Amino acid sequence: MEFLKSAVASAISKGPPFPYTFGEKIDLEQSIWTLYNGTKREDGSPCSIFTYEITPNKSRLPLAKNAVRKLRTLRHPGIIRVLDTVEASQDDVTETYIYVATERVTPLGWHVRRKSLSVETTKWGLYTIANTLKFINDEALSVHGNIRASSIFTSDSGEWRLGGLDVLSSIKEDDSVIYTYGSSVPDSARYHPPEVTRSGWETIKKNPVSAPDSYAYGLLIYEVFNGGALSSDQVGQTKNIPPNIHQSYKRILNNNPKVRLTVASFIEQGRRSGGFFETPLIRLSDGVENLGLKSDEERGELLSELDELSEDFPEDFFKMKILPELLKSVEFGGGGPKVFAFIMKLGSKLSEDEYDSRITPVIVRLFASPDRQMRVTLLDHLPSMIDHLSQKIVTDKIFPQMITGFTDMAPVVREQTVKAVLTIITKLADRTVNGELLKYLAKTANDEQPGIRTNTMICLGKIARNLGPNTRQKVLIAAFTRGLKDPFVHARNAALQALAATLDLFPEEECANKILPGLCSSLVDKEKVVRDQANKTIDLYLGRVRKYGSTLPDTAMPPPNVPTSNGVVPRIGTPQNDTSWAGWAISSFTNKIASTSGEIEAKTNGSINLGAPITSLNRSSSVPPTTTSSAGNVRSTMTATKSSVRLTLEKQALRTSSTPASVASSTDQFFSDAAQDGSNENDFGDAWGEMGDMHEAETFFDAPDDTVSATASTPNLVSAPASPQKQKSVAAYDDSEPDFAGWLSAQAQSKSKAPLPKGLSKSSTSATSSLGRMVTTGAVGSGLGAKKVAANPKRRVVVPVSKPKTIDTKPKESAGDDWDAWD
Repeated sequence: MEFLKSAVASAISKGPPFPYTFGEKIDLEQSIWTLYNGTKREDGSPCSIFTYEITPNKSRLPLAKNAVRKLRTLRHPGIIRVLDTVEASQDDVTETYIYVATERVTPLGWHVRRKSLSVETTKWGLYTIANTLKFINDEALSVHGNIRASSIFTSDSGEWRLGGLDVLSSIKEDDSVIYTYGSSVPDSARYHPPEVTRSGWETIKKNPVSAPDSYAYGLLIYEVFNGGALSSDQVGQTKNIPPNIHQSYKRILNNNPKVRLTVASFIEQGRRSGGFFETPLIRLSDGVENLGLKSDEERGELLSELDELSEDFPEDFFKMKILPELLKSVEFGGGGPKVFAFIMKLGSKLSEDEYDSRITPVIVRLFASPDRQMRVTLLDHLPSMIDHLSQKIVTDKIFPQMITGFTDMAPVVREQTVKAVLTIITKLADRTVNGELLKYLAKTANDEQPGIRTNTMICLGKIARNLGPNTRQKVLIAAFTRGLKDPFVHARNAALQALAATLDLFPEEECANKILPGLCSSLVDKEKVVRDQANKTIDLYLGRVRKYGSTLPDTAMPPPNVPTSNGVVPRIGTPQNDTSWAGWAISSFTNKIASTSGEIEAKTNGSINLGAPITSLNRSSSVPPTTTSSAGNVRSTMTATKSSVRLTLEKQALRTSSTPASVASSTDQFFSDAAQDGSNENDFGDAWGEMGDMHEAETFFDAPDDTVSATASTPNLVSAPASPQKQKSVAAYDDSEPDFAGWLSAQAQSKSKAPLPKGLSKSSTSATSSLGRMVTTGAVGSGLGAKKVAANPKRRVVVPVSKPKTIDTKPKESAGDDWDAWD
């Protein structure tokens, strides 16, 4: 074998160029040719190479040259397709070899001996050879003269091809090869018709042209159904031959050439209704040509034949012959969804390389088609093709075309596009998933079609694990909580199911703070199916949050008696025996109020009496009212308080002495005494200052009028009187409530301040003359300060103020911590 290859290579190197490479040798019986598998050097495509060595076979050289000439000139789909031929010699004088390169073929004898052909495939092959013989006999007016299994080959598509054209001759030629060399073919006597056996090949001139080939065709029928050549005594036997062929088979083997059934008549009988050539495979092979030009009805009938085909039909025929025609029909001839469905069925039998070369390019081009019907068909069959498509193809070529479906005018296209996301999600890059894909899903989540919104919720739930962690929390929670408010019941139910399926993807804090509050509204949904699913989902989230809560510490507060960063030991006035939920707050308030109970006294001559008991008409704004009153009573009380304070101030101004004296700031003195007397007590103002934000929305703690605030909240108010005729009236009361929280906040700020700098902590204040007119400047504050007073330098009134009595901070006996402390 190696010697033969080297000899062939040597001959080629010295002869004309032959652009094919020899491969392995193929066994070929009853032939003058030697067969090799080969490849084309230019593109590596497969081929077959028939070689004829002239030197050892000079007697049959006319047969080889006749075969080359007929292969070049006779063209038919049933005849082996020739690619190239070479006739050359080593010494430019004597020819030594003949090479014929053809399409890749395999001898039929291989399949016949193995009996690997089904009945339907055999009928289809016989039908193909019969049509080829009909062409040779009727149209080419020639005789093949060498019909046998060894002269027939199968192509890559599984179709039968007729070869062995060694003695093919035209009856119009007087010097035809068949007359002289008809019996030189190896083992030809076994296949001679009776008339040739008796009288030689010259007798064919007296008989119909098709007579020799018809007889040989009958013998071929027996061979292919029985797995080998027949002997002379087996001629006419019907063993293993289908019954519907028996009658025609016997007639085609008639000994009388004049009444012998021709091949054309054999085909005609077989194509009759119910005939032996009326099979799905034969109808398909005839109808697949120009499938795109057929009408919808004809195409439907042909595709129905495809569905009826069983698995024992030749796969090669479908891959090499049927599939290309179907692809052309879909891409250019409007084959439609049914044709594409069969393409996917055939594609499942292809290897990865075959799929990439045959189907993938067509799929990419079809996704770019604006045909909505074709787009829906592609999306429907995407699961069957996605495994054959690479990530690069999907990301770069298919997905950019697919996203147009998210915004298509047709709802069915939008819906199928959303469903297809589940199929391609594993083939998309992370950047595409977390960016462009979510952008389009946000649009379909707000689609006007409720079914599309529902499918979007389902889609987001199923692709959640393909999203990035940051994107997952930001997008999914917002999408699902929005879906809980969808007016379509199934969309709400889908959002609940998606939340249940993605429970483990969210942090516990997100579950408690964002998801559970949104789920609660679904518990009272109008639809029972939603309420039931909401209960199931909430149970899942509560279980997870509770489990997480059990791992948290009991408190985040520092341990008791452990100094903080500023060295202060935090104190809590909560009784240890009070276990109610509001016990700590109530006890804190009652203890504070009890610690500030008592009477405020002052030694100021003619000033406001701070030692008088606190009543509903004369009390500090820091002390709650003793009795609960209506809003009207509060306004009446505050009006009376304002009038009383005004009269007291006027009398005080008239009784003051003209001798100036140094007056200490009553506010500073009040907080100084309080700091000395209650340095070991918790600060009441600090506690409420921290809780001030909790009461911003309550009208009771709205800021009051500035004038009332200044009058009611100042322990010692120093002012100069004015002439009764010239006295400016105090701002009218606006019926608002006292600024209790504001006073407490200001009190806390004043207590925390360091000693006031010079100029602000003067021991005495100057007053205006009782005869001069008092002029107020600035605005009335809402805190502790009173109006500023502009004095007339001619006469000044000095109000001596003595040190007030110490506030009794000892707690009074209380029956218990109760809200009655505010009475």
